[in-house]
Amino acid sequence: MDYATLSPSSSTTTKPPSKFSDDSASTSTTSPSSSSITSYGSLHSNLSLQTLPSVPSLQTLAPETLNISVAKNSLSSLKPHTFHVTSLSVHKNLLYAASGTFVNVFDIETFTLIDTFHGKNTASGSVKSVTFHDKKIFTASQDSKIRAWDLATDENIRHQLIATLPTVKDRLRRCIIPKNYVRVRRHKKRLWIQHHDAVSGLAIFDDFLYSVSWDKYLKIWSASDFRCMESIKAHDDAINAVIVSVDGMIYTASADRSIKVWERSVKDRKKWVHGLIATLVKHKSAVNALALNSDGSVLFSGSCDRSILVWEREDSANYMVVTGALRGHGKAILCLINVNDLLFSGSADRTVRIWQRGVAERKFCCLTVLDGHEKPVRSLAAAVDENVAAGGGMKVFSGSFDGEIKVWDVVVSSLETSNAIL
Repeated sequence: MDYATLSPSSSTTTKPPSKFSDDSASTSTTSPSSSSITSYGSLHSNLSLQTLPSVPSLQTLAPETLNISVAKNSLSSLKPHTFHVTSLSVHKNLLYAASGTFVNVFDIETFTLIDTFHGKNTASGSVKSVTFHDKKIFTASQDSKIRAWDLATDENIRHQLIATLPTVKDRLRRCIIPKNYVRVRRHKKRLWIQHHDAVSGLAIFDDFLYSVSWDKYLKIWSASDFRCMESIKAHDDAINAVIVSVDGMIYTASADRSIKVWERSVKDRKKWVHGLIATLVKHKSAVNALALNSDGSVLFSGSCDRSILVWEREDSANYMVVTGALRGHGKAILCLINVNDLLFSGSADRTVRIWQRGVAERKFCCLTVLDGHEKPVRSLAAAVDENVAAGGGMKVFSGSFDGEIKVWDVVVSSLETSNAIL
């Protein structure tokens, strides 16, 4: 199919760079021993890792029971001077696409560029994650900072920087007390409220903002007044992803090959604290991505071992046990999203796969493979059509190190019964 190519910066079509060197990708400030994925070039050392022979592949559905329709368009490079797309998020009919230090905002119906915003310091490093809380938008960057933006929606949509976390006020009130400092290197200390490596992921639940970093820490912030309330040494290696279920369970995924489950509780009837309740270990390599189904009972994890593990909550516990693996990608899994009863996976093999679960049994089907990207697929987002219940579909956005966002119109229907919801 032909691709429609749009340029956000002007009415003139602008081709994205056809090639870029490994050095043009973002560079980690983490130690050389870290196994986190920091650039397109570093992916190649993790692409052929052994899969999981101890975890059986889940049974597949008969292909004749399902029907899928996919149409595709392409939105070209987001900025002429940036390279790869590092994060995609959909919020209120807008697509937020991070590319380098910039976040570009598009109307998801017309693909018109609405706004572009970035921090005052353009050398802050690439934006790794974007999340939303009321009218605030939070971005996580490679420079170890979290930035809060105010969304103004008068006549034009505009984004204004309102805070950088940790705030100056938060730092000043803690800096005079020696016990507030922690050692981050042999001869260097920082306040415990500060990340000291790239912030790789963000998640929101109620008024809690959760951030994870390649510095191995999980931090908990107040989304309303931006105070850092808690800091936890969560993993033994870089943390690559964080996600929160509808019931408030926090999951973190790390290059140490583990997934950890955290729960919050009230301490002394005064404040919330978070504690570890389970460690999920089954992957053979770094865990890069997490996704949850709508009620939080099924967790999906994607890894450099090329497998997507399916974890399900036991009736007698609040944590997950692995029930099987989804296989098919030829290289590392880099991103996952779950929408209704569909799981989308993006990989370093340059493809997106769509998976669907059966009605009653633990059976999955890979409905189709979406290809067209020239480099690894780094991020995914989706917007469900309002008439989805009446046979509509969804727009799925895939962002890649090739500098493009591809837009896929996806409609899935059963030839016998309506789709099951996970």
